[in-house]
Amino acid sequence: MEICRTITACRAAAAGFRATGARVGLVTTMGALHAGHMALIEAAKAGSDRVVATIFVNPTQFGDPADLDAYPRREADDLAKLKAAGVDAVFIPEASEIYPEGDETIVETTRLAGLYHGAVRPGHFRGVATVVARLFNIVQADAAWFGEKDYQQLAVIRRMVRDLHFPIEINGVPTVREPDGLALSSRNARLAPEDRAAAPVLHRALLAADAAAKQGATAEALDRIIRDTLAAEPRAVLAGLDIVEPEGFARATGPLTGPVAIMLSATFGDILLLDQKEIRP
Repeated sequence: MEICRTITACRAAAAGFRATGARVGLVTTMGALHAGHMALIEAAKAGSDRVVATIFVNPTQFGDPADLDAYPRREADDLAKLKAAGVDAVFIPEASEIYPEGDETIVETTRLAGLYHGAVRPGHFRGVATVVARLFNIVQADAAWFGEKDYQQLAVIRRMVRDLHFPIEINGVPTVREPDGLALSSRNARLAPEDRAAAPVLHRALLAADAAAKQGATAEALDRIIRDTLAAEPRAVLAGLDIVEPEGFARATGPLTGPVAIMLSATFGDILLLDQKEIRP
């Protein structure tokens, strides 16, 4: 497994793979790898000949500097996991490599980034789009894999790729969960024990909405069910709840006539957790 710490080294590794005719797959991460990340790696291995992973804690997508400082960094452990999984190259740049001195260029999906969870975390999706665009340009992979847990993030990346004509295929991978239903996230390790015990309420709320949708509940009824479920857990503080049409992200209203996506976020202590589910009536 090649370990690249500069853009030059990463480009050389990826170019070497392409020179053999290999299809190159990309998985971007911020490290602190868990089973959800490894599911992305496995999907990339199944869908490409060579896999490049990135480990970069992107400063531009954090609104709170303290949150950035607290983000877990476990490089040695991450590298061991990636090597064992059969990754071919890993790009681990410093922030100054991705954002050179005098940097002033951003990438932003101007409408989509400001909706829903974008309103909860102003500037977050601009930071995501900017760093992902740079990583796409550096690696020049044929395809990339992203988790569906960050539902709006995946939509932002797909819209950016479409609008900027990036020659890369974007693939979503289903959310990986703990046995109690909590969606895997690097943030979970920062939860206090009592908050970790409470956090599966997000998944329970989504399951309750799914069951109600299959009984003919309206979008407004699903909203109430989710809010009531979270209100019954005192350690959960609702941050965002949006029920939208998967195409275009228009807010769903009234009786459901097709699939909808539920995007849910709540804070437990000072940790913000996200979850999502596509449901069908």
